[in-house]
Amino acid sequence: MFTQLVDGIFWNIAVAVFLIGIVWRLVAIFRHGTRKDLAEPRGSSAGGALYTEFSRFIPRPEIRAKISLHVIAGYMFHLGLFLLLLFAAPHIKFAEEHVLGFGWTAFPHWAFVLVAQLAFAGLIMLWLQRILNPVTRLISHADDHIASYLIFIVMLTGCMAMFESYTGLRVLHRFTVELLMVYFPFSSLMHAILFITSRGYTGSLFGLRGIKA
Repeated sequence: MFTQLVDGIFWNIAVAVFLIGIVWRLVAIFRHGTRKDLAEPRGSSAGGALYTEFSRFIPRPEIRAKISLHVIAGYMFHLGLFLLLLFAAPHIKFAEEHVLGFGWTAFPHWAFVLVAQLAFAGLIMLWLQRILNPVTRLISHADDHIASYLIFIVMLTGCMAMFESYTGLRVLHRFTVELLMVYFPFSSLMHAILFITSRGYTGSLFGLRGIKA
């Protein structure tokens, strides 16, 4: 019964909430619009937006040494999670059978284990930095911790689900994914999408003034 719910109505609800929630958040942001910029243009708005989108992937030299561990952990987690989403064999199989109709080459088992370990290590390092650093601990909210816990559980159940001989592990993983999808649009996890618009707006604003930000 639970398996049928997870594979059926729960999945449909999660997808609907995920997509509608993201669209709702984006529409709410763009509806605010922007104030008319009265400053005399001194540079390219589009060029500034494009520059900032990519330049922010590398920390500025002035602060690089102070945040190097945070940056390394961030790339370990985010790139690791991204690669697992794209190249874990069960994910490719799911995309081929239920979403896209075609698949691609999956990670070999050793690569999956290596990338998963890096992603886990990065997530744990980021969470420890959040609770141990006085500044990040002060500005962190319950939402930040809940997001970390949910992602950790999803990743853990995903690794457990690689033992495909036990259907319950697959169902448990899919259920945790559905919980994460429902939570995603209304949490700080939206930064995975909003960082694009945020960087673009900031870069456009400074680019118009001839400033490299």
